[in-house]
Amino acid sequence: MKNVSPRLRAWLALLIGLAVSLPAAAQWKWRDANGKVQYSDRPPPASVPEKDILQRPNGTLRVAAPAPVASAAEGNAPAKPAAPAVDKELEARKKKEEQEKEAKRRAEEEKLAKARAENCARARSYLQSLESGMRIARTNDKGEREILDDAARAKETERTRQVIASDCK
Repeated sequence: MKNVSPRLRAWLALLIGLAVSLPAAAQWKWRDANGKVQYSDRPPPASVPEKDILQRPNGTLRVAAPAPVASAAEGNAPAKPAAPAVDKELEARKKKEEQEKEAKRRAEEEKLAKARAENCARARSYLQSLESGMRIARTNDKGEREILDDAARAKETERTRQVIASDCK
């Protein structure tokens, strides 16, 4: 940094200072019930009166919960606490995530169903070939071609029927 001009150093210091101070600007400051000053990146509890909030992040407003309406039937019954304000953006995000998960699950189910249908079609075709009586050849472990005898054909037929039973529903 010997060749860096003093002006560039000043700009870098200013930028670093601004970057470091940004998180501190988004802080809440309030006085609790004991008179002690509290700091947090989250809003104070609803029990803290508005007059005790000393600092809030820029552009944020504390939404006051609407007062519950007492009906004539309740009389002087104690009021129920109002439900907290619902964050619609968070709700929308959760709903979108659920929809994406559901779409992913459906796509996976469709993929599995398609694979089963293909396996089913192949197994039925192979069973038809086995039952037709025509000669069927396959390659063994050594790479040699061998023709299925009656015992191997019966074994293959049974295995193919099991595949059909599991995949063709």
